[in-house]
Amino acid sequence: MFDRWNDWKWQFANRITTTEQLKKILPLSDKDQQDIETCLGLFRMAITPYYASLIRPDDPFDPIRMQAVPSILETMPDANDLSDPLGETADSPVPYIVHRYPDRVLFLVTLQCSMYCRHCTRRRAVGEEDRPITEAGLRNAIAYIRAHTEIRDVLISGGDPLTMSTAKLEHIISQIRAITHVEIIRIGTRVPVVLPMRITNELTSMLKKYQPIWINTHFNHPNELTPEAARACAAIVDAGIPLGNQTVLLRGINDDTETMKRLLLGLVKMRVRPYYLYQCDLSCGIGHFRTRVEVGIDIMHRLTGNISGYALPKYVIDAPGGGGKIPVGYDYTISKNDSEVILENYRGDSYRYPQPAQ
Repeated sequence: MFDRWNDWKWQFANRITTTEQLKKILPLSDKDQQDIETCLGLFRMAITPYYASLIRPDDPFDPIRMQAVPSILETMPDANDLSDPLGETADSPVPYIVHRYPDRVLFLVTLQCSMYCRHCTRRRAVGEEDRPITEAGLRNAIAYIRAHTEIRDVLISGGDPLTMSTAKLEHIISQIRAITHVEIIRIGTRVPVVLPMRITNELTSMLKKYQPIWINTHFNHPNELTPEAARACAAIVDAGIPLGNQTVLLRGINDDTETMKRLLLGLVKMRVRPYYLYQCDLSCGIGHFRTRVEVGIDIMHRLTGNISGYALPKYVIDAPGGGGKIPVGYDYTISKNDSEVILENYRGDSYRYPQPAQ
């Protein structure tokens, strides 16, 4: 069992996808089971055995459970729900490519994940088909990138690209790297969090061949910062690949300053740079996770000056309808004119900065 436990393919093949499987590891009342079944009529469930093992079985509000186990709240629509909250379809000139920003594209290479997060922004498509991109789709997407010489940065995402075989992933990466105007390849993945055994020597050795590569992962709570996750992150960083983290602000999971502080400091201890703190998107069925924007601003304000600057992510709203990422935050400028700017520091003290003559 131990050998299989550390085999990522075994973990993937034995994902928990049904209520029958789930009730073998979690105490579920008849109502719990009925609610989960109702939710599964709309959105799929998949939880790796590893990630399920992090759930505290007797806590219905456990932060790991809330991210992994379907809730009846997902079936209660919110007036602000959108099937495509980020307007990706409108910015998709060819299938699998989202070209929103001038010099970079998002390349959706698979619709499968090792775990289907309950707060997923792309749940309209991810999980509907457990398959990677077709060869014809790949050729078409690569041709688009090759034809658009302004593209210098390609973000490989999905789904989760690291659920694919190393050979399939290399097949995709090698074709992108062969395009001379592409300078940076990025990978968005949650496997260090939910399937850390996927980060193998085979994988990191392959990725090293196609530098510069950057990876962003997705830790949301300090309970996810396990020894297994730390090993996976260390393997990525030791391969010379910068590793960042994108956290989503989630009601009841990480929407308080102390939890966020423990998460951010734990990440930098693991050599993972906090990159973005996202306001939760307007995807269908996740309204119960959304906080007011003031909550995020207050958390970032309370953290500023109390933890190192490199541990602070940028708090952003990915604007509904395709507006892109917009930074939001506390305004430390009290006033400004032609002669001076009055500033407030993290303690609330005021300071004068003289303006240079024009």
